[in-house]
Amino acid sequence: MRFSADFPRIALFLGGCAAFLNLYSTQGLLTELTRAFAVTLRQASWSITVTILVVALTAPFVGWLTARGEQHRVIAGAALLLALPALLAAWAGSFGEFLLWRSVQGLFIPMVFATSVAYIGVRWQGGAVTEMTSVYVAGTIFGGFCGRFLTGLVTELADWRVALTVQAGLSLAVALGIALLLPRNPPAARREPLALGELASRPLLGAYAVGFCVLFAQVATFTYVGLHLSEAPFALGTAALGAIYAVFLLALVVVPLAGRLSKARPHADLVRVAGYLGIAGSALTLSPSLWLIVLGLALSSTGVFLAQAAANAFITAQAPRQKSAAVGLYLSCYYLGGSFGAFVPGGLWERWGWGGCVALIVVFQLLPLLIARGSWRVAPVRGPAVQPLQ
Repeated sequence: MRFSADFPRIALFLGGCAAFLNLYSTQGLLTELTRAFAVTLRQASWSITVTILVVALTAPFVGWLTARGEQHRVIAGAALLLALPALLAAWAGSFGEFLLWRSVQGLFIPMVFATSVAYIGVRWQGGAVTEMTSVYVAGTIFGGFCGRFLTGLVTELADWRVALTVQAGLSLAVALGIALLLPRNPPAARREPLALGELASRPLLGAYAVGFCVLFAQVATFTYVGLHLSEAPFALGTAALGAIYAVFLLALVVVPLAGRLSKARPHADLVRVAGYLGIAGSALTLSPSLWLIVLGLALSSTGVFLAQAAANAFITAQAPRQKSAAVGLYLSCYYLGGSFGAFVPGGLWERWGWGGCVALIVVFQLLPLLIARGSWRVAPVRGPAVQPLQ
């Protein structure tokens, strides 16, 4: 059967949605969780941290666990399995049970993410890898937005349990779309023995560090800005806070466009642009004007996703024999950064409020510029993109 050239793009976009639809779904529900389970705000933040932490611990082993499975089946199967713990978390009877099912979700998310990035590395070459990675990252952007916005809106109209139930249903629909549209990759070449030297090369170590910083800044920003905006003088409700995540939609346009324009540019250039956007955006969030804060969040989130696309494409180019293992290590560092970003700024929030959080966030937005500049000294990709296999 001959697949349309657009089917892999659509399926990869949906794969990004599946990976991020549930990951941050409780980010705007912390206050509701404190009331439902009689826990503190910092304890409620573990609903985010525990999922990210399990993803970080699982990610390095994804390549080994899924080595015998065909990539398209692994992606679709993991996406389908995500829907069940999402539903069970919605109707958990205790906070411990709720964290358990959030942890189970963390087991399947890296199977979607790592295998999708490896799938891109097998199916495309050269500058096309950057372009297709940007399509996938655009899916993660849209999934992250839908997860946060949908839960906030439905919680305002009904309650948080109904919101997470609706989200579980959407996860199932997205997974079915992946299963129908994602074509099979050609048979994999003979597996190479594990090359630790390749995985621990200076450029890849730099990429892992960039990933840690990027998600630390992202999770810290969107976890604590919600608390900031829920207080006076803004006093936003859950629906309005969910709508704030519409700022991700700017990145939905910018990231694929940047992927096309930067195919013949060094990946470090994209990280530099991302850093400038992030720092400028964080500075704007200190404004007393809600509209300037929203603009700052738009710039900041766009910078995060640009850096993420650059790092993913850089890894597939730097690890020709160990793509899955390199992506798994990157994801481990990436999500460890996110887990730290969810709770580390808590002490700064309690003592100095949003201003203290922003100071820490800016540090983690500046570090990727310095890391990429020092360790990503590779030649830009040249030549025409390789067309997807039909």
